Amino acid sequence: MKLGTAKWQRNLFIATFILPTFLFFCLFTIYPVIQAMYYSLFDWSGSSDNKTFIGFDNFKEMFHDPIIWNAIGNDYFLVAGKIIGIMIIATFFAVALTRFGFKLSNFFRSIFFIPNVISVVVIGVLWNFIYNPQIGFLNSFLSLFTKDKVDITWLGFTSHTIWMLLPPAIWAGIGFYMILLIAAIQGIPDSYYEASSLEGAGQWAQFKHITLPLIWEQMKVSILNIMMTTLNGSFVIVMIMTNGGPDNSTQVMGSYLYQMAFTQYHFGYGAAIGVLILVASLITTLILQRLMRQETVEIS
Repeated sequence: MKLGTAKWQRNLFIATFILPTFLFFCLFTIYPVIQAMYYSLFDWSGSSDNKTFIGFDNFKEMFHDPIIWNAIGNDYFLVAGKIIGIMIIATFFAVALTRFGFKLSNFFRSIFFIPNVISVVVIGVLWNFIYNPQIGFLNSFLSLFTKDKVDITWLGFTSHTIWMLLPPAIWAGIGFYMILLIAAIQGIPDSYYEASSLEGAGQWAQFKHITLPLIWEQMKVSILNIMMTTLNGSFVIVMIMTNGGPDNSTQVMGSYLYQMAFTQYHFGYGAAIGVLILVASLITTLILQRLMRQETVEIS
């Protein structure tokens, strides 16, 4: 009887912590997802009581909408660019600040982490000034190496403006993932490196055969997190820096959703784009998990 009572009390104790979180998850995640799926089946402005059921017509319209295809391409371009850029730079500095024994390593960790505590809006405004064709830092710096003043409108060309969104996006994310990888590297026993040094292994061999396999789980988490935050949150930097322009060339799914739902009052179509973002995120997560699947190396 006492065992049954103890088990019931234990389950009650666990439920006390799980239930509030589960309720918040249902209220702020599951319920909005179900609502988006529901509204995606209607032709609705979002501000009236008149909703016309049209089934999957919003999704059919997406297949013939060139802007949504361009937005999907831009999203995955940013995903690929951020994963490559952030992971290479964050891994390099994580290894440099832990394995090379810099005296000012704590200072550099703080410096690299600063962008993570700055609002994305502030980052967008800051980089807008950097790219400004008249008073921007980039044109002023390039002018030092030319006879004539450089006057390039970096955010004004349909062909390359999406490329200009990568530097601020990468810069804003390096610090967090660097700290995550630093924590993983610091968990590797020094004896592993000492033994490999005695066998003649250099820094590159130690990184390839010791560091990389033992921090691979943290790298997988980082890659998946970059992908999900980009597909679901890159619209902020787009809205601040380009507002989807010029000529919709930098639209991503999130910014196009906002435009359709809250600017053009095509709320049903906007909800359908939201469902598309959800499906794209789930499919991409499954693909990446499969591609990155390998035997986990544990520290013994």
